[in-house]
Amino acid sequence: MARDKRLFVCDACGFQSVKWLGRCPECNTWDSMSEVQNTVKKKTEGVGFISGEEICSLGEIKPGQEEERYVTGMEEFDRVLGGGIVPGSLVLLGGEPGIGKSTLLIQVLSLLADKGLKVLYASGEESASQIGMRAQRLGVSKDVLLLCNPQIEVILKHVLEERPHILAVDSMQTLYCQEVSSLPGSMGQVKAASSALMNLAKGIVMPVLMVGHVTKEGAIAGPRALEHLVDTVLYFEGERTQGFRILRTVKNRFGPTHEIGIFEMKDRGLSQVPNPSNLFLQHRNQRVAGSAIFPCIEGTRPLMVEIQALVNQSYLALPRRTTAGFDSNRLALLTAVMEKILGTALFDKDIFVNVVGGLKISEPAADLPLICAVLSSFFDKPLPESIAILGEVGLTGEIRPVSNMELRVKEAQRLGMDWVLVPKLAKIRARDGMKVKSLGHISQLPDILFS
Repeated sequence: MARDKRLFVCDACGFQSVKWLGRCPECNTWDSMSEVQNTVKKKTEGVGFISGEEICSLGEIKPGQEEERYVTGMEEFDRVLGGGIVPGSLVLLGGEPGIGKSTLLIQVLSLLADKGLKVLYASGEESASQIGMRAQRLGVSKDVLLLCNPQIEVILKHVLEERPHILAVDSMQTLYCQEVSSLPGSMGQVKAASSALMNLAKGIVMPVLMVGHVTKEGAIAGPRALEHLVDTVLYFEGERTQGFRILRTVKNRFGPTHEIGIFEMKDRGLSQVPNPSNLFLQHRNQRVAGSAIFPCIEGTRPLMVEIQALVNQSYLALPRRTTAGFDSNRLALLTAVMEKILGTALFDKDIFVNVVGGLKISEPAADLPLICAVLSSFFDKPLPESIAILGEVGLTGEIRPVSNMELRVKEAQRLGMDWVLVPKLAKIRARDGMKVKSLGHISQLPDILFS
């Protein structure tokens, strides 16, 4: 009889080899090759893709039940998904250990169970008593079905018997398949478990929510095999020392990407934050140098965030440029523009930039507020009170308009800003109780801000 061929897979990058290697030639990681069985197994009975063999045009396809979504009732969670959970979709929820992924998942399942849906929670990390203690503390619904078993064959068997509306798996790194000889959490086990769940979700049109841990490099463990396989990738971010958490969309086949939802961790679980702008600005001191207010856009919602800058004399050969939540390369570019046009001597200064609240800003609309914050700290003069600033800055110092200007200005007015500084070419009208100041070049900034 023919023997099964052996296959070695790198746990870090997924490189495959027919023989064991001490170092992966793809990612140069030592001792990362794990052995898996290179055999083709039969599909689980009743699980598989439902597809035809005939070719058809897109116009002939009739809308099916995939258009209907399961609305959880948690507005922040539904917004991130694009309106709810799509039947037959795979949703991956990633985050660092202890950030609150399991808490968020069981709260979502409880809301769905309260709506009369049959939900199954399969856990391979905790025992039934541990999950029961958390459920009692959170006060969640008692109608959620629980299965504590990390074996993928057992999970598929109970799903085909119970036929729940939604399946949740916590977590992918603890599941194992008997057909794969490697340890749980390895590349072979993660691929086998995720492929089985994908066939299950697409075969019986049932959404599957999967939890994945994040490695020290910041990627979902697997490493990125799960992100390519699933339909939606969500990252649950935040600092353990802070009370709020950010749910961010990285990939979404059924809705917008780069959408965020903001939660606050309390004694009885996660609660939604209806007004995140107040959350980021509630501890702001207005009469300090180096602070600027920026109306940013995260997904489809405007948020008012505070950008802080600290300019200090450097005693090092190479002055430091440290950022938190802002691109360091962008800071170096804007620093060169300020030195060239404004004549500010920053070559011997340490510059530290921080976006309050842990947000990560990547849009160019934050160029002008960052420059204003750096100038405020450099001259040791606070900016005018109740001012919001936005605009993109070019290499020649010109200030260019950005997207969603009206939405940003409206959010600034809602939070009681007295006036807003916008690019000159932007067609923004003055609003009731708020002045609009247009600016075309950064050479005019010192006179406007500190006169």
